[in-house]
Amino acid sequence: MAQRAVWLISHEPGTPLCGTVRFSRRYPTVEKRARVFNGASYVPVPEDGPFLKALLFELRLLDDDKDFVESRDSCSRINKTSIYGLLIGGEELWPVVAFLKNDMIYACVPLVEQTLSPRPPLISVSGVSQGFEFLFGIQDFLYSGQKNDSELNTKLSQLPDLLLQACPFGTLLDANLQNSLDNTNFASVTQPQKQPAWKTGTYKGKPQVSISITEKCDLEGIMPNVTISLSLPTNGSPLQDILVHPCVTSLDSAILTSSSIDAMDDSAFSGPYKFPFTPPLESFNLCFYTSQVPVPPILGFYQMKEEEVQLRITINLKLHESVKNNFEFCEAHIPFYNRGPITHLEYKTSFGQLEVFREKSLLIWIIGQKFPKSMEISLSGTVTFGAKSHEKQPFDPICTGETAYLKLHFRILDYTLTGCYADQHSVQVFASGKPKISAHRKLISSDYYIWNSKAPAPVTYGSLLL
Repeated sequence: MAQRAVWLISHEPGTPLCGTVRFSRRYPTVEKRARVFNGASYVPVPEDGPFLKALLFELRLLDDDKDFVESRDSCSRINKTSIYGLLIGGEELWPVVAFLKNDMIYACVPLVEQTLSPRPPLISVSGVSQGFEFLFGIQDFLYSGQKNDSELNTKLSQLPDLLLQACPFGTLLDANLQNSLDNTNFASVTQPQKQPAWKTGTYKGKPQVSISITEKCDLEGIMPNVTISLSLPTNGSPLQDILVHPCVTSLDSAILTSSSIDAMDDSAFSGPYKFPFTPPLESFNLCFYTSQVPVPPILGFYQMKEEEVQLRITINLKLHESVKNNFEFCEAHIPFYNRGPITHLEYKTSFGQLEVFREKSLLIWIIGQKFPKSMEISLSGTVTFGAKSHEKQPFDPICTGETAYLKLHFRILDYTLTGCYADQHSVQVFASGKPKISAHRKLISSDYYIWNSKAPAPVTYGSLLL
């Protein structure tokens, strides 16, 4: 399990390239292994420029990218796993793990220890799960306690030294970069000094040589073996596109072949899904999955009409009867792209409170912890905008004219949309001591959209955090 390369790219709509590579790191020793493992199907890692252009094109983040492209936008290329194939110089670079968060694109290329033709199933590429863990660790480091661009730039400048310790030679040792930060000294020099790959930081103090001998003792029974089973209710939708943490030791073949790209049939494996593993010391995501669900958790209607300098909006939301009406929080974000700041607002809401962020051209409808007894709420009003400024107001190449959406953010404890659950009584632990076992589940939505046009049936994305 190793990574061939990693990139951090800031998404900058309205600029000539629509993005800037803020950080990149390649691992030549892993690249040599990829050349051997992949054989004739080997595709080299490109330079930053071609990679940036190909990735933004695949993610549909280029400003002039408005036309339908068969190879990328057809129904046969529906992507639900944040794993892409990039066409660069007539060859396809695969797999590329990439996702956008807080206007920063996190991307890496895992090592595939086999030939790429035919393309192997994702579940067999252990570097993919490690790649997600690696990128999530970088994301947590960059934005934990970060308040402004200056702090972000400082953390970006620390990444080269931190990755020498956390991910030497492309092999992830610790996804918590804060641990590496605590053990690394940064020299206050104006020009960064080139260091060998094995050296994690610069030393400050009196020169000295220390020699120590460390012996490792392996004791039988110290590392526990754990098996957790995920179950579905009767007639529940099967879990698909399952990705597991590298600590999982084996999987049923039926789990490996369950893909959302294939047509659903009655013979699809519906569990229980057993995951035997040897857990690491820190908390981790045991698996990720997708699942087809018949209805969205919150039904919505969004209408926008443009009247001279005003927009008239109407929004109706209805909580589906099968969903638990007990939220930790629930709010709807209503952005207005490609317009000026909000100068005037008149509205009427049947439930909740409305907050206005004028400079960001954003309305946030705070619904709270419960829908009313009718399960239906509405918001209507008119919004007036001032002069547009490309530097401050949000921009989106798709949301032009009356094309717009609202995005729901909510969290429900002890509930999942698929009904998937882990029975704590079915957890098997083979260890010398008796552990405490507790099971929790929650439904979290941070990217659930309602457009002012018809949309396909929703897909649920889930993960099991231990």
